[in-house]
Amino acid sequence: MLLKNYKPVLSLFIFALSAYALHKGAFFALDINTRNFYYSIEFLYLIFFGLSAFLYLILLIVKEKNFQIVGMVFLFGTFTQMLLGYLILRPILENKSETVIVEKVSFFITFILFLLFETLLTVRLLNEKR
Repeated sequence: MLLKNYKPVLSLFIFALSAYALHKGAFFALDINTRNFYYSIEFLYLIFFGLSAFLYLILLIVKEKNFQIVGMVFLFGTFTQMLLGYLILRPILENKSETVIVEKVSFFITFILFLLFETLLTVRLLNEKR
């Protein structure tokens, strides 16, 4: 039972590692220098993995207490994650270097991937029968 509840966190971790490897591989293949980025790719993946795992764990707790509000808690958590994402993105938006476009696209791809995956986890959680 306990392993069943936390198995999606493991799949989130595997997803994060796979996406990171593909992301890093694409930058290597396209010969993009990431040293001038404001945030490293590792930092972004770590932050978004942490936020997604934290949100999922909160959803598990809410599911046990009151299943009816899991969707609303997910929406509030996603809103909070978007707010934190904007706060993280602000220095990148103010940067005027030539690599800023690649960094913005990299940030949004990472953000959207984690948002999609945590949405799928939440849908799976909501579709479970009590």
